[in-house]
Amino acid sequence: MVTIIGYSEHLNEDEEPFYALRLQGAVETVKSTETGKYYATARETTIPSTFDGAKCEALIGKQLPGSIDRVPCEKYEYELENGEKIILEHTWEYNPTPVSMEEEVFENRENGVPV
Repeated sequence: MVTIIGYSEHLNEDEEPFYALRLQGAVETVKSTETGKYYATARETTIPSTFDGAKCEALIGKQLPGSIDRVPCEKYEYELENGEKIILEHTWEYNPTPVSMEEEVFENRENGVPV
């Protein structure tokens, strides 16, 4: 499940406004490559919507089925909150129908991949 945590207004190519919903996945722990210690984080992404601002506001806190998945992409520079700039090669995308761990194991067995 993902949670709608906010929204933002954008302009399309015809300079018409539209709203994108901000989505957040479940809390997960990640091990720091610098310190070796774990920290809590959550994946975030946005998806466009057909809703107006009032409807987007009303949707904050609602949950949607799915997950936020890591997807490879061209390298790009990203600035952290502390001002440090890093190079990333992935982005996050909403996936309304993620593969469960059970399905992934079954698919791998069917394809002859050891699990």
